[in-house]
Amino acid sequence: MTATILDGRALAQELRTATQSEIAHLSAQLGRTPGLAVVQVLGDAASTRYVRSIEKLCATVGAGFRLIALPPETTQAELEASIAALNADSEVDGILLQLPLPAHLNANAAIMEIDHRKDVDGVHPINAGLLAQGRTALVANTPAGGMELLRHYQIELRGKRAAVVGRSAIVGRPMAQLLIQADATVTVCHSRTPDLGAVLRECEIVCVAAGRPGLVTAEMIRPGAVVVDFGTNVGADGSLVGDVDFAASAEVAGAITPVPGGTGPMTNVMLMRNLVAAARNLHQL
Repeated sequence: MTATILDGRALAQELRTATQSEIAHLSAQLGRTPGLAVVQVLGDAASTRYVRSIEKLCATVGAGFRLIALPPETTQAELEASIAALNADSEVDGILLQLPLPAHLNANAAIMEIDHRKDVDGVHPINAGLLAQGRTALVANTPAGGMELLRHYQIELRGKRAAVVGRSAIVGRPMAQLLIQADATVTVCHSRTPDLGAVLRECEIVCVAAGRPGLVTAEMIRPGAVVVDFGTNVGADGSLVGDVDFAASAEVAGAITPVPGGTGPMTNVMLMRNLVAAARNLHQL
């Protein structure tokens, strides 16, 4: 069996085009472009690369972009004051706090200071709580992108048994909640789950966000199952690899996301969709 490849690059391009049109329409209603502000405490090269990719995407879709670049020695009070200023700025519709922060800063406390209506990263506890209750929320971008891929490829979730490997607040937990909302029966697995393979072989949908390259092998996959790999790990040869053994698993699964080119390209475009949603909600459009 050769699995259908769930192509995140192609779908992300489609969504970018659609989002560009939405932003043009929204800009006409607002009399300005919807604005995203990114707060970054400098010092992490990977974070800087990611912020640049967001800036480039904003330019592509016509959204406003503002970078609040803070020095590495920024205090907690200074960081939270920067966030408070953006909360009060009527031309800022979305706020993203770039993580990780330096060790001397408390990320959870800083996130709590973000106006949850502007939380386009979907990490504020109010948005997490709304999602857990099945209510409308700004959802973390990576799992939202995974769900968009499943919808696009018309993969039936209702009544299916699904496993989510990983329980992080930004991928595993929200992905489990999204699958529950789609009427799947969900098991959340983690480092303390005994015999992971036995659990996964019972499931028609397997989502992996553990941050461990090659954790899920082909022997763990039920024949014909759908596999969504959120892993982004650097392999021994410097290549990007997922949490799933892709080559072997693609011979067993019915559908699978590649790494790179699967869930990764979807993350930033879902950020733009959250920006549109936040702007519409803030201005009741």
